[in-house]
Amino acid sequence: MKCLNNRADSHLTGQVECELNSVGKGGWVNQGYCGSPPPLPRAVSTIYNPQPLYQSSMDSMYKLDTLGPFSQPPEDLPSAEQSLVKKPRGCCSFVKGLWGTTLTENTSNNRELFVRTTIRELLIYVVFLVDICLLTYGMTSSSTYYYTKAMTDLFVNAAGAGGVSFQSIGTMSDFWTYTQGPLLDGLYWTKWYNNQSLDNGDQSFIYYENMLLGVPRVRQIKIKNNSCKIHKDFQNEITGCFDVYNEKKEDDLSFGLINGTAWTYHTEKELNGSAYWGLLATYTGAGYYQDLSRTKEESAAMLTELADNLWLDRGTRAVFIDFSTYNANINLFCVIRLVVEFLATGGAIPSYQIRTVRLIRYITHWDYFILGCEMVFCVFILYYIVEEILELRIHKLSYFNSIWNILDIVVILLALVAIIFNIFRTIKVDQLLDSLLVNPDIYADFEFLAFWQTQYNNMNAVNLFFAWIKVFKYISFNKTMNQLSSTLGRCAKDIMGFAIMFFIVFFAYAQLGYLLFGTEVQSFSTFVKCIFTQFRIILGDFDFDAIDRANRVLGPIYFVTYVFFVFFVLLNMFLAIINDTYSEVKEELSSQNDELHITDIIKQSYMKTFMKLKLKKEKISDVQKALRSGSGEIEFKDFRETLKEMGHSDQEISAAFSRFDRDKNQILDEEEQERMKIELKEKKDALSAELNNLGMNYEKELLEKPPAASNQQNNNSSQTFVDCDEFVRLSRQVLHLESSVAGITSKIELIMEELGLQVKTKGKEAAGKLSNHEPASDGSVLVCVDRGTKAEMSSRRPVVRNNSTFDSHM
Repeated sequence: MKCLNNRADSHLTGQVECELNSVGKGGWVNQGYCGSPPPLPRAVSTIYNPQPLYQSSMDSMYKLDTLGPFSQPPEDLPSAEQSLVKKPRGCCSFVKGLWGTTLTENTSNNRELFVRTTIRELLIYVVFLVDICLLTYGMTSSSTYYYTKAMTDLFVNAAGAGGVSFQSIGTMSDFWTYTQGPLLDGLYWTKWYNNQSLDNGDQSFIYYENMLLGVPRVRQIKIKNNSCKIHKDFQNEITGCFDVYNEKKEDDLSFGLINGTAWTYHTEKELNGSAYWGLLATYTGAGYYQDLSRTKEESAAMLTELADNLWLDRGTRAVFIDFSTYNANINLFCVIRLVVEFLATGGAIPSYQIRTVRLIRYITHWDYFILGCEMVFCVFILYYIVEEILELRIHKLSYFNSIWNILDIVVILLALVAIIFNIFRTIKVDQLLDSLLVNPDIYADFEFLAFWQTQYNNMNAVNLFFAWIKVFKYISFNKTMNQLSSTLGRCAKDIMGFAIMFFIVFFAYAQLGYLLFGTEVQSFSTFVKCIFTQFRIILGDFDFDAIDRANRVLGPIYFVTYVFFVFFVLLNMFLAIINDTYSEVKEELSSQNDELHITDIIKQSYMKTFMKLKLKKEKISDVQKALRSGSGEIEFKDFRETLKEMGHSDQEISAAFSRFDRDKNQILDEEEQERMKIELKEKKDALSAELNNLGMNYEKELLEKPPAASNQQNNNSSQTFVDCDEFVRLSRQVLHLESSVAGITSKIELIMEELGLQVKTKGKEAAGKLSNHEPASDGSVLVCVDRGTKAEMSSRRPVVRNNSTFDSHM
C-alpha cells in the first residue's frame, strides 16, 4: 500500500507540470492541458436544474441556471461528490481555452471537435477582421478623391492665357510659359473673385480652403557635357554631347550666375531628398533648386530671372516643382510634385504625382474611436503571435507545409511593420510641423512622409486583402467550400506544365511585337508594354489599326496567328484542365459520406437545449402534481413514492424536498408548500418563455422533414424517424438513466474508498506486529527488506484495492 500511495502522490504532483515543456517527436502531443486529462465531473441532476454528463457549448448561451434559485448543488450531498462537481483548472487549461486551435488539439479522429474548434476560431477571427476593416477604412475618406481631383484640375489641366497647360508642355519655352501663368495663378490666392482681399496677409489659401504650406520649390537635374561619344565624322560639326540621364553622369558643377542655390549643386543628403521614379529614368534627390516666395510678385520675379539667364539648357534632364497644401476642413494633406522630363532627343514629357494623405490622425471623436481600434488590433496581433508560436512548437518544420500558416505569418509581419510606422509617422509629423510653424518661409518637405504614408496605405490594403482571403481557411471544411481548394490543389501540376508551354509561346510573340512595332506603336514601345498589351489582346482590348499601319504585311499575320494559338488553343486548354479537374473533384465529393457540418452542430445544440428545457418543464409539472395529490402536510415518503412512480430518481427527489423543508422535519407544511408552488410556477413560466424564444416550430419542422431529403444527405446510412412524443420519452429515459448511473457510481466509489482505508489500517497493524516479531492476524508472511522497507511477499487472503481510485490518478 505504501508503494501504491507513493505512485499516486507522484502522479498527482506530475499533473501540475505542463505538457508544453516537453514536446515529443513523431506523435501528436496535445499542448492544451497540464498532465493527464482530469475525469469528467459528475454533475448532480436535480428536478429543477438537470445537468447531463455531456453539455454542449450552446447551453451556456442561454444560461439556464439563472432562471431560478436552484442553481447550487444540494447541501446534503457527500463532500466527495461536491468536490467532483468542481472542474479543475490550471495554467495550461487556460492556454487551451484561449489559444486552442485545430493545430493545437488532436481533432483528426473527432469531427465534431474539429468543427467546434473551427467555429470558435472563425468567431474570433471575424472580430479581428471587423477591427482591421474599421482601421483601414477609418484612415480613408471619399473626400480624398475630390481633393486630388481639385488639385489636378487646377495645376495639370488648367490652361493659361497662351493656351499652355501642364499636360501640353512639349518644349522648354512651354515650361516657362506654364510656370509664369497657370502655376503662379494656382499657387497664390489672396483675393476673392471680386478682387476683394482675403485678409490673410501673405498666406495663400488655394480655392479659399487649402493653405499653402511654406513656399514652393523648383529643382532641376542636369547631365554633364560630353557625357556621350560623338562619331568622328561629326566631331567637327557637333561640339557638345549630352547623354540620356545616368546618375554617374550627373552634372555637379556650378554654372550661370553662381551666386545662389539655383546655380549651385546640392547633394541629396543636403536637400534631405529622395529618388523619384520617372517615365524615362529614376532621378536622385540632388540637383539645383530655387525656393519661391510667399507672394506672387516676388515668385514671378524669381522665375523671370531664371528664364532670362538660361537656367534650363541642353544638359537639363528633369525639372521638379514641389509644394504642399493642407485642408483643415477634412484634415488632409496634399503633396504635389510636377515633373517635366527633357529627352536627349529633344522635347519634353510632363508627368505629375499628387498624394493626398492624412498625416495628423487624432482630432475628432471618430479618430479616437479608431485609436481604440488600433489598441484592439495590437492585442489581436499579440494573440496571434502566441498562437503561431504554439503551433510552430508543436509541428516544427511541417508547420510551413500549409499555405494558410504562411499567410498567417505574412499578415502578422505586415501588421508589425504597420504598427511601427504608425508610431514613427506620428512623431515625425509633429517635428516637421513644429519647425514649419517657427519658420513659415522655408520649403515644407512633406514628400518623404507622403511617400511612406502611401506605402503604409498600400501595405494595409494588401494586409486587408490577405485577411479576407484567410476566411477560406475556416470555411473550407464544408464540402461546397472545399471544392475550390481541392480543384486548384489537384490540377496544380497540370497547370505548371501548361504554364511553361504557354509562356514560351507568349514571350516569343512579345519579342516579335516589340521588334516589329516598337518604333511606331506606343503600346509596343518597350518589352514590358508588349507583355501587357498581349494580355489586353486576350481580353479583347487592342488597336489593330496601329499594328496595321506599323507593318502592313507582318502586322496582320502577327495578330491572326497570336489570337489563334494563344486565345483559341492555349487559353481553352487551360480552361479544359480546370474544368476536367473540377468535375472529378465534384464527383468524388458527391460520392463521399456527409461529414459533420456547421449546420449539423447548430441543429444538435439547438435540439439539445430545446429538449432540456422541455424535460425540465415536465419535471416541474410532475412536482406540481405531487403537491396537488397530497392534502394538508406532505411527508417525505409520500412525496418520494409519488415522484418515483413518475420516473424520478432519489437524488432529484431529495434535492427538491430538502430545498423547501426549512425545519428539516421531513414534512412540508402548508406555508412551505405554498412557497414551493409559487417558485415552481415562476420557474415554469420562465421555461415556457425560453421555449417560445427558441421557437416551438423548430422541432415540428425537423421531424416533418421528408426521409428522402435526409437520405440524399447520407446515402450510406439508414435513418429511423420517430414522432415527437416518442422522442421526448426516449430522451427522458436517457437522462434518468444517466442520473441513476451517476448515483450508483458515486456509491461504488465511496465503498471502494472505505475498503481502501480498511486495507491501509490492516497494513499499519501488520507493520506494528512485524516490528514486535508477531505474525500478522490474517496469516500473511511479512519480510523486512532494506532496513525497514516492509513488503508483503505472500498472503493467504487477497487484499482488496481501490482500483478505481488509483486508476484515476495513474
